[in-house]
Amino acid sequence: MRRLKKGIEATGGAGVGPSAFYRMSIALAAIHVTHRFGPVTVLDDVTLHVAAGSAVALVGESGSGKTTLLRCFNRMVQPLSGDVFVGDTNVREQDVITLRRRLGYVQQRGGLLPHWTAAQNVGLVLRAMGRERDEARAVVDALSLTGLDAALHGPRYPRELSGGQAQRVALARALAARPEALLLDEPFGALDAITRAEVQEALARARGELGVTTLLVTHDLAEAARLADEIVVLRAGRVEQHGSIAALRDAPATDYVRALVARALAQSEPLRWT
Repeated sequence: MRRLKKGIEATGGAGVGPSAFYRMSIALAAIHVTHRFGPVTVLDDVTLHVAAGSAVALVGESGSGKTTLLRCFNRMVQPLSGDVFVGDTNVREQDVITLRRRLGYVQQRGGLLPHWTAAQNVGLVLRAMGRERDEARAVVDALSLTGLDAALHGPRYPRELSGGQAQRVALARALAARPEALLLDEPFGALDAITRAEVQEALARARGELGVTTLLVTHDLAEAARLADEIVVLRAGRVEQHGSIAALRDAPATDYVRALVARALAQSEPLRWT
């Protein structure tokens, strides 16, 4: 914890000053993180914090580094330099399996095991943790949180689920063991507009009930504004701005952020009643 505090204080906390740090609990932190794929720098001295119980969205175009940054927290990516923390644990110092069991993770297409039923998929992490006694109740609760009926949907295989139902099952699996934080890598990107809105509502309800810390990757600024407390705009591996949607709209830090907000507003304009 001491190194985490020092790191956030030294950088200004990407929005959190030293005195504010001691009044809040940091669930996720990346400090001076740099990573490259070959000659390409995908993260360039990035510092980020996510307060416990909050939702932060990483927004940017393809290649901005948002997915790479998210995957640093569960060690799917191990950065070349910098420190990454889950709670007060430096992820480099924890066994990767133990680390990943502390975190819920949902990718774009869910990643359900096709030969297992929905209920078996949801109970996967609980069984891996040796919590079989809790599994039946936890599976029912997790499916209910995401708006699914365990009796109806639990016995179905992934091929028997719609895209939206499958993504709800993936979200239920991520939540079943009550993780310390939830990592979401464009989980709604493959869904049609109506289904996407429904699954977004399911996520918002689950977060409201559990208060789970959430880090969301999306290219959609409107989605970020709907689901997150704060937005981090990334471009070419660097943070352009970190703040609320109101701050991005009213006081954009760069021309890129200004253009990003203007484009999002222009795209939504035809849907407004005037």
